[in-house]
Amino acid sequence: MKNSRFILSILAGAALMAASPFPVLAAPGHDHGDSAPAASGNAPKRLPDGSVFLPKVSQRQLLVRTLVTEEKQLAKSVELTGRVIMDANAGGRVQPLQPGRIEPGSRGLPQLGQAVRKGEVLAVVRSSAGAIEQANQQAQVAELSSQLELARRRASRMQQLEGSVPQKEIEAAQADAASLQQRLAAVSRSVSATETLVAPISGVISAANVVAGQVVDAREILFEVIDPSRLMVEALVFDVALLDDIASASATAAANVSVPLQLAGAGRAQREGAIPLQFRTQGAKAVPLSVNQPVKVLVQTRQQVKGVSLPAAAVVKNPSNQDAVWVHTGAETFVSRTVRATPLDGATVAVVDGLKPGERVVVQGAALINQVR
Repeated sequence: MKNSRFILSILAGAALMAASPFPVLAAPGHDHGDSAPAASGNAPKRLPDGSVFLPKVSQRQLLVRTLVTEEKQLAKSVELTGRVIMDANAGGRVQPLQPGRIEPGSRGLPQLGQAVRKGEVLAVVRSSAGAIEQANQQAQVAELSSQLELARRRASRMQQLEGSVPQKEIEAAQADAASLQQRLAAVSRSVSATETLVAPISGVISAANVVAGQVVDAREILFEVIDPSRLMVEALVFDVALLDDIASASATAAANVSVPLQLAGAGRAQREGAIPLQFRTQGAKAVPLSVNQPVKVLVQTRQQVKGVSLPAAAVVKNPSNQDAVWVHTGAETFVSRTVRATPLDGATVAVVDGLKPGERVVVQGAALINQVR
């Protein structure tokens, strides 16, 4: 009976609190804050079977684009490691023949990327001989000056005695004076000799290693001039049979950037156990490459392989670190498919296993779909 009365009193109090027009607050320390918002059922999420649910709104925000696969015959490719080098006929180095001090030319010292013309003065090297060497040169100049003065006086006296002395002696005295004059001029120039450094070709300055007043040694590389539209790529190949099976080639230095190449020649002497190949860049405009830059060289052979051509951005890595693509199986559903792909060039790959013709594959935004959890 007592328990029934206690329960009735609790219910009555709860009814009064619910009917009260004033808000009911919890005691200090018992406020649990706002409740967490309910999870939206229309948000991108990874489903239990590994597929991804991606609403149409999210697809537009992520700029997802798809492509219907088509199987066809593609050229088999081989990837090589290469390096950009200077074309010997479209590049050059500027080196002094003697040690000295750098002096700017009429236009000052050239800067990196500056366009220059063939024969343009880049800098002047003034000879910087040692104290002892300069003293020896000055002593030689003084001695030659004295000998020249005596030779001129002798030739003058011989000229006055013309008719009483043989003509050959007069000519010998004059020749001796002329020889001494030329020797004096050569030695005098060597005391403060200057060497003018000029551009070997027309192009742009790719390397500049001097400042005004710098003391340089002979054969030191001061400037490098290249033609940006004519560069070479050198790659090493270990399979000799590949030399006669090259159809085309391209160089890749960054994502989705491919530069077409033309085979220039192959060495017949091995270097580090491989044969060097040299390719020439094609095109009249400057290519996005720089000297000594490492690149990937994709050589397309004459052999054919059956597969699906896709942009390189369509292939991503799954949690097992395998190559995979995302297939659009429903309006808002994407399924990961493990594939086997080989590169065709810097921008496309050939999927030779894992896809069927007619499937819709994500070619843009695949990396973002791959991050949905």
